[in-house]
Amino acid sequence: MFGVLVVAAPDGRIGYLRGFSGMLDGRWRIDGFAPPLFEPIARDAFLPAGEAELRALGERHTELVEGPEPTALRASLAELTARHGAAMEEMRARHDENRGLRHDARQRLAHGEVSDDERHATLQVLGEESRADAAELRRLEGAHHQEREVVVSALRALDTERAGLEHLRAERSRQLWWRISESYVIPNARGESRTVGALFAPEPPPGGAGDCAAPKLLGHAYRHGLRPLALAEFWWGAPPLTGGRHAGAYYPACRSKCGGVLPYMLEGLHVELEPRPEAGPGPVDALRVLYEDAWLLVVDKPRGLLSIPGRHEPSRDSVLVRLRRRDPDATGLVVVHALDPDTSGLLLVARDPMTHAALQRRFARSEADRRFVAWLDGQVAGGEGVIELPIRPDREDRRRHLVDPLHGKRAVTGWCVTQRSGTRTRVSLWPRTWLPHQLRVHAAHPLGLGAPVSGDRLYGGDDTRLMLHAEALTFVHPHTGVCVELECRAPF
Repeated sequence: MFGVLVVAAPDGRIGYLRGFSGMLDGRWRIDGFAPPLFEPIARDAFLPAGEAELRALGERHTELVEGPEPTALRASLAELTARHGAAMEEMRARHDENRGLRHDARQRLAHGEVSDDERHATLQVLGEESRADAAELRRLEGAHHQEREVVVSALRALDTERAGLEHLRAERSRQLWWRISESYVIPNARGESRTVGALFAPEPPPGGAGDCAAPKLLGHAYRHGLRPLALAEFWWGAPPLTGGRHAGAYYPACRSKCGGVLPYMLEGLHVELEPRPEAGPGPVDALRVLYEDAWLLVVDKPRGLLSIPGRHEPSRDSVLVRLRRRDPDATGLVVVHALDPDTSGLLLVARDPMTHAALQRRFARSEADRRFVAWLDGQVAGGEGVIELPIRPDREDRRRHLVDPLHGKRAVTGWCVTQRSGTRTRVSLWPRTWLPHQLRVHAAHPLGLGAPVSGDRLYGGDDTRLMLHAEALTFVHPHTGVCVELECRAPF
């Protein structure tokens, strides 16, 4: 990310500062850009040694997990396990055979004509043979245990050292990060300053806190007696692998890192209030019920209206709150698949948990379908296809989601181009799975359609509205078995 800060000098002259997030081309300082909020010379006094210690601990940890010693010990244990298992199997087979012979001998004694003395002597011999087999089994098990214990003890010692090393490395890493965070001096417009560690205390600050373009620019302006007037941050270059960034597009400051830094840095300045995220512009239209029966209903959700109220704001204006106000006896209403606040269109609501579960099963078994329509900013290559990109919440900005092949959940979207107009493309979208922001992320990501939904302030650019609408809904009614088909044309 790059940033530009418009500033005013004490004599009234207007100018600008420029900055970048993190490092650029492997460097913290580049002429013409705002420097970092720490002093590199002071950091160099402790950081190289701390990083070298962490590397050494990491290398030793690797040796304890994957090195020659644990590898050889695990191989030896596997060989012992196989050999002991074969020996034990051979002995049990021989003992089973002996047990069968003794059983036959007892049967002959029971049905044969032998004297009491002979029967007693024979039974005594058979008992001794049985006890001898049991003793032999115990001796073998004892010998196997002694052999295994030598290897297992060695592995246990390595595991104990590994656990101690992990604890030590974590502690050293925390200590080093604390020293790093204390080296960041964060000023504000009042002339005050605090460290990054103090701003996030008692929790440790997130990695990269204070390294974004905005804090660098504000800090540089304060140090030179300049008054900030306007700030903008934008992405330049190829999009990241996780998507959500496009060259030349402007983006708000991240919440996880800058959220704990910028409010303090802006103290003493007159600033505009932060816009409410995902809040649709203008008044929210009335809610229209398009289908209703004893078990479910379908509404045309207007843009700007929440599907469900927030967990901590149960009475906040939303589809559910309006439906409950419309019918106070409808206490079991459950939204089947919530729409984003700025997405309009068909929203399916169950009247009770059993109907909700049945509808969920319908979608899981492809006995229900949804079609969305969207305008995208950009020309989409090809005419139709299927996108399969796993996504997860962005831990650095909980408003957003991103593509993550390793930790993301499976997300599948079918698509088809229906119209092309200048630099924009109109598409139909069929979500085969249902994850938050799935359609928006799949549209914007370069491995998806590579064109964000028009008006998508999170993944693209601003516009009059988010051009995404749930246009059609088809499902087999869970109680009547009738196929219900509904359509609500997009208002754009």
